[in-house]
Amino acid sequence: MGTPDFAVPSLDAIVKSGHEVVGVVTQPDRARNRGVVSYCPVKQRALELGLKVFQYEKIRLEGADELETLGADVMVTCAYGQILDQRLLDLTPHGVLNVHASLLPAYRGSSPIQWAVINGEKVTGITVMKTALGVDTGDILLQKKMPILPEETAGELFDRLAVAGGEAITEALALVERGKAVFTPQDETKASHFPMFTRESGRIDFSKSAKELVDFIRGTNPWPSAYCRLNGKIFKIWKARKLGDNEPSNRRYYAQGEMAAFFGKLCVACGKGEFLVLQEVQLEGGKRMSADDFMRGHGDLNGVMLEQ
Repeated sequence: MGTPDFAVPSLDAIVKSGHEVVGVVTQPDRARNRGVVSYCPVKQRALELGLKVFQYEKIRLEGADELETLGADVMVTCAYGQILDQRLLDLTPHGVLNVHASLLPAYRGSSPIQWAVINGEKVTGITVMKTALGVDTGDILLQKKMPILPEETAGELFDRLAVAGGEAITEALALVERGKAVFTPQDETKASHFPMFTRESGRIDFSKSAKELVDFIRGTNPWPSAYCRLNGKIFKIWKARKLGDNEPSNRRYYAQGEMAAFFGKLCVACGKGEFLVLQEVQLEGGKRMSADDFMRGHGDLNGVMLEQ
């Protein structure tokens, strides 16, 4: 059971490892670009592999009877997108194994990759657990740790974790198959839960420190992207760094969100009296470009306020 591109490597790994996939469950087809209905990545890959695909608007109301006839030994979920009830959890002899992109019990919820980057974490990973009724509360079978690279975006980390998820689920299925699976309860005292990302989640708060903003920009790249407004237009910041303490600047007072041009660098004042150096930006209606190119095309930006 999976829907987005994050789940495709897990499906591929299960098939490659020799297990018989008796069915693939994805979210229903949706109208996307300009109303055109398109298949989700998992459905597209399942059809390429010649696998039978099932889609339910509400799996708890529609899916159990049909899926029970498949006679599966175990179910695997990876970013499926719907909550399973107890009947579905009990449908197969070995229950449901879930691939989750964090080191549980930390970062429960639907956007663990983005939040780990935003919060400046240096390590994350994949957890394979037995799905329970709570949100990411099931007992843990295995975990794979992975470093978060210093300038890595959420999108780049997403790709690496997706591959690691495929490796982890095949290891987990092998343990179950050999009767060597050991499940460990999560430590609830260490649990953390973060909300789902929406388009509004990318709005920049310039009262935060430069380090916090750099991590926020990385964590919202590629979606929903970090943005504010410049002269009423959406202004996206794709890449930035903190202005070093020893770098030359005009140290007059700048309000948070005020742009400053320091010796050829386009900066923005932020929290703690610090400055963010913009490196890659995009103004509404234009293309992504270096901050240097943006400055050349937009005249004197010193003192211009960015609206949050």
